[in-house]
Amino acid sequence: MKYRVNAKTGDRISEIGIGSSYMYEAGMDEAVRALRRAVEGGINYFDLAAGHGDSFPIYGEALHDVREKIFYQIHFGADYSSGDYGWSLDLETVKASVSKMLKELQTDYIDYGFIHCQDELSDWETYKKNGIYDYILELKEKGIVRHIGLSSHTPKVIDKILDEVDVDMLMFSINPGYDYGQGEYAYGETMEREKILQRCAKEGIGISVMKPFSGGQLLDEKTSPFGKALSVHQCLKYALDRPGVLVALPGAQSVKQVEELLSYYDKSEEELDYSLISSFEPVVSAKRCVYCNHCKPCPMGIDVGLVNKYYDLALAGDLMAVEHYKTLQVNADDCIGCGHCDSRCPFQVKQSERMKEIAAYMNEH
Repeated sequence: MKYRVNAKTGDRISEIGIGSSYMYEAGMDEAVRALRRAVEGGINYFDLAAGHGDSFPIYGEALHDVREKIFYQIHFGADYSSGDYGWSLDLETVKASVSKMLKELQTDYIDYGFIHCQDELSDWETYKKNGIYDYILELKEKGIVRHIGLSSHTPKVIDKILDEVDVDMLMFSINPGYDYGQGEYAYGETMEREKILQRCAKEGIGISVMKPFSGGQLLDEKTSPFGKALSVHQCLKYALDRPGVLVALPGAQSVKQVEELLSYYDKSEEELDYSLISSFEPVVSAKRCVYCNHCKPCPMGIDVGLVNKYYDLALAGDLMAVEHYKTLQVNADDCIGCGHCDSRCPFQVKQSERMKEIAAYMNEH
């Protein structure tokens, strides 16, 4: 397992976490075994926007003895009073739901308390008016909530709330389908979504990724917008390559599924290569580096995708991106213009020309 540090909180978070939408379907025994295997494999971050209230006793049973070694993100607005997941903007309902979650999880604190499911600007106004946000702040003052998170699918709503709230973690839906306008929650234009990632990277707001498989759509060639299925591991690689991302949160219901997630680190570069998304060619994807590194290997050893990522972040105003770039042992200055990357780029990016552009910019800053 590899870990990334949340710049705002200092938390060391596993790149792969676990989402809980369907965990309860496995039943207590198998789900407990799956969660124990996840922790044994180094996973330490768990999202609790569960599909059913039965998930919480499972987590309590499986992880109460390792509580100090893991992180829970808990959602203020998720309601399980009927058993199934529901959404509520009523303060007393939210209080009762959070109290029940804590009891069943066998914990007395929340690592990341999330402003939950804010997809319309009116949701945020109601959330504040009804006192739910003040309730999160109250619990944070008492130490029950350690950090504040935000969950949303909608870029314009995210920007609005980030302007008003000191958020430590954003939960955002990221996958190549949504990012190119394909899927149920593909809210916002491609560059609008990208700017959210760049803003979070610039401001040190960690991103936890929901729906990395687009609800399974990307894993089946019959439903994939690219006409081909991506693997679980290609989807994880795509999510983890996006700016600002700390952790991807795929669902898992069994030890077998957890093992599949953990095998991500055993895969070759070829097995992780998600460049097939270039087969779906909206105008926004043409001639734009998506950091897929299909152009590797560079004869000079340049990590072309990473160099591009730092440049894009620098242009977005992230001063630390320039410093990170300058720590690279091999960078755009080392490009010899051989054209190897140009010929291999599935998005038709003229990387050899871009290396000149990047080198000039970075040498001036």
